[in-house]
Amino acid sequence: MPKMKSHRGACKRFKATASGKIKRERMNGSHNLEHKNRKRTRRLHQATLVDETMEKQIKRMILA
Repeated sequence: MPKMKSHRGACKRFKATASGKIKRERMNGSHNLEHKNRKRTRRLHQATLVDETMEKQIKRMILA
């Protein structure tokens, strides 16, 4: 049986932290920033953690 391949698109979007949680970037932070207020654009450029309900599926994709 061959090894499972990791999902390359998911590997580019998610990273695993040292404690095993999954880190992601926020959406809507790359263009049309002149229409978004400064507080919102600062918040959009901060990474956040993936929700617990999706963690198991994403781990299977990136750690395969």
